[in-house]
Amino acid sequence: MFKALLRWATNESLGIALIDPSKPWQNGVVESFNGKFRDECLSMEWFRSRVEAKVVIEDWRRLYNEVRPHSSLGKMTPSAFAAMNCNNLNRRAALKN
Repeated sequence: MFKALLRWATNESLGIALIDPSKPWQNGVVESFNGKFRDECLSMEWFRSRVEAKVVIEDWRRLYNEVRPHSSLGKMTPSAFAAMNCNNLNRRAALKN
């Protein structure tokens, strides 16, 4: 599987940054998210089926991205922050043309 992923990334001219085994501090953003997801969602539920897991995880994803403000984003939700940055990029592109 890894070889197929590496081949695809090479064909798409993508660079891959690998994290050394047992060194989670090399990607603190993902490790922080994984911890929040585990603590706030996965550890709080006992899933009786895949369908239930999908529903609970989707509800948590919406809360995390669309409802709950994040201090690292200036107390904005990730969705609002992304929309603001997209609007800023569109304005800059329009000014260049």
